[in-house]
Amino acid sequence: MEKTVSESIAYRRSCRVYKDAPIDTNKVKQCIENAVLAPTSSNLQLWEFYHVTDKEIIKKLAVACFDQNTAQTAQQLVVVIARKDLWKKRCKENIEFLNKAFDKPNLEERLQKRKKIALNYYQKLMPFTYFDFFGIFGMLKYLAFQVVGLFRPIYRQTRLSDMRIVAHKSAGLAAQNFMISMAAINYDTCPMEGSDTLRVKHILDIPRSAEINMIISCGIRDDKGIYGPRFRVPFETIYKEI
Repeated sequence: MEKTVSESIAYRRSCRVYKDAPIDTNKVKQCIENAVLAPTSSNLQLWEFYHVTDKEIIKKLAVACFDQNTAQTAQQLVVVIARKDLWKKRCKENIEFLNKAFDKPNLEERLQKRKKIALNYYQKLMPFTYFDFFGIFGMLKYLAFQVVGLFRPIYRQTRLSDMRIVAHKSAGLAAQNFMISMAAINYDTCPMEGSDTLRVKHILDIPRSAEINMIISCGIRDDKGIYGPRFRVPFETIYKEI
């Protein structure tokens, strides 16, 4: 029986050692399908997921992850990729979806307006926001928007680095969806920051323009897989009600 959301969140821990017991590839894939239902900025879905089940590839990746126990003992790995470079393709796909969704005879005026706003968003605003040229255009936009911001609220995150952060935020949300879904079916995970990302890209033939968000090891926790009790700073110190 699957856990509730609260039970899954409470159960999830970063597992450092896994049992030498196989896990169901299809179930892990279903958890990745849950991952892509995560919220994503402007519905651009600037992510990809490499589901690694080949034992030899896992061994190579474990070396690239500095031989961490969680990588060495993992039954499978999921590499979460941020793909800011795909923004044009994703805009086009959103436009195609909108045209199909609103392709109805005698479309009421309210929906016609909604379609026009949505199409303008992907045809004009997103290209203006994401387009850059070696960071120069992004910096010019940033400086211009800071001036406009003196007089009215305005979106200020326009630099190349800002767009990278946006893509990684969405990828991180998807990764959390994945890990909670895994916990719900009693599978364990550990998100890894530590890796030689260049070697990981080479092993998996990941495009240079893509960026690794995190590598998630997967398996069933060993008795010694959780290194200690959970620690969180007191809730009162981080909770601000206004």
